[in-house]
Amino acid sequence: MNKHTLFICTTCASVWQDGNRVGESGGQQLLQQLQELAQTWELQHQFSIQAVKCMSACNRACVIAFAAEAKLTYLFGDLPKEESAPAILECATQYYTKSDGSLPWSERPDPLKKSILAKIPPINIAASSNRN
Repeated sequence: MNKHTLFICTTCASVWQDGNRVGESGGQQLLQQLQELAQTWELQHQFSIQAVKCMSACNRACVIAFAAEAKLTYLFGDLPKEESAPAILECATQYYTKSDGSLPWSERPDPLKKSILAKIPPINIAASSNRN
């Protein structure tokens, strides 16, 4: 099966003073929680957990995304850094098991039900390679 990626914005929920970030951002804290939980996660070798400096959803912090080839890409925001990590991995497991990556609202863990920012269709790899 294709490699799956969980992107986490590490700039999210930062405190800024005089143009410089003060302390650790909420996104960095969420990333650390996810990396720690992923050590015992059954899909730890199927998912890459990747830090991203900015996902351009600053007013919706904390922000994460699920992506994989030939699957929908989901962008979620407004995730509380304190309690989201287990729900994110639960949702990532659901994403992994669906051939198209679909995450119906009713099946998502509560923190990810109202936090969706975008559902992006998959790129049709076969169609785009035929055009070249």
